[in-house]
Amino acid sequence: MQPQLTNRQQEVLEYLRFAQRKNGLMPSTREIQHYFGFASQTAAMSHLRSLERKGVIQRLPGKARAVIFPGELNRPEIIDVPIYGQIAAGMAQDAEPQQDGCISIDITTLGIPRHARTFALRVRGDSMIDAHICSGDTVILEFREPRKGDIVAALIDGETTLKRYLVEKGKAFLKAENPDFPDLIPARELIIQGVLVALIRHAA
Repeated sequence: MQPQLTNRQQEVLEYLRFAQRKNGLMPSTREIQHYFGFASQTAAMSHLRSLERKGVIQRLPGKARAVIFPGELNRPEIIDVPIYGQIAAGMAQDAEPQQDGCISIDITTLGIPRHARTFALRVRGDSMIDAHICSGDTVILEFREPRKGDIVAALIDGETTLKRYLVEKGKAFLKAENPDFPDLIPARELIIQGVLVALIRHAA
């Protein structure tokens, strides 16, 4: 039976999970204080003690920033992600995204934060094979701003494609991961629709 947490305790727990996945260790009490705008580190410590009393975290003795989540060991966390059809990993293609069912994924295994807004696309084409993305794969993408070097689903001059997002001399463009395909430089617009966070390969 799941322990009852207050809304704030649940938010702190989510932050601990996210920070540990991202950085490999628990945030310090000062980092927790700054993240939530607490008046002091004592408030952060109080929340950690409450979570520990309720058994949802376990702090390791002698290690200030080590924590485990005993109730989540080997427990998958499955969510349904909407699939918005196919995306070209080749030349850009005209495409109006429409939902085409859902795919169930284990976000714990894939390392995707629970609060991430995600969607899925099926890959068609070979322009990203050097990034180990093959035709027939399913990519999981997150709605967020891209960073240089991210693989993105993008709308470029009215057509959609899956490519690597790069910026040179202040100009954004898309690069294939296959020398047979040219860079795509927007003539009018480049809209990032999602950033790749996971790849699922279906067994043949």
